Amino acid sequence: QVQLLESGGGLVQAGGSLRLSCAASGRTYNSYYMGWFRQAPGKEREFVAAFSWSGGSTYYADSVKGRFTISRDNAKNTVYLQMNSLKPEDTAVYYCAAALRPPRSRSNSEYDYWGQGTQVTVSS
Repeated sequence: QVQLLESGGGLVQAGGSLRLSCAASGRTYNSYYMGWFRQAPGKEREFVAAFSWSGGSTYYADSVKGRFTISRDNAKNTVYLQMNSLKPEDTAVYYCAAALRPPRSRSNSEYDYWGQGTQVTVSS
């Protein structure tokens, strides 16, 4: 089992920045794919970013490319999502997720463990 705990959400003005954290505990997670998803009210959960732990590759949704950066701190078992140049359309609950195998797509069904989510609200 893997437990994921997000933090760092909040209210920010458009153009501002936030850094989300995802602390992992339980089984060693070095072999997992780690991802961030988000879900806005009335919308489906969507892929934001992910990385291949062993390969070092990173992946981003087109809507956040160039503004968001996914990274990790091995010593702290923590994954981060640095969000810059935030827009009102980035408002959502952000979830951290872990996949036991390389995802075949960006669907949330490819991920096995989820955190409880953290709210990000961007005001215009």
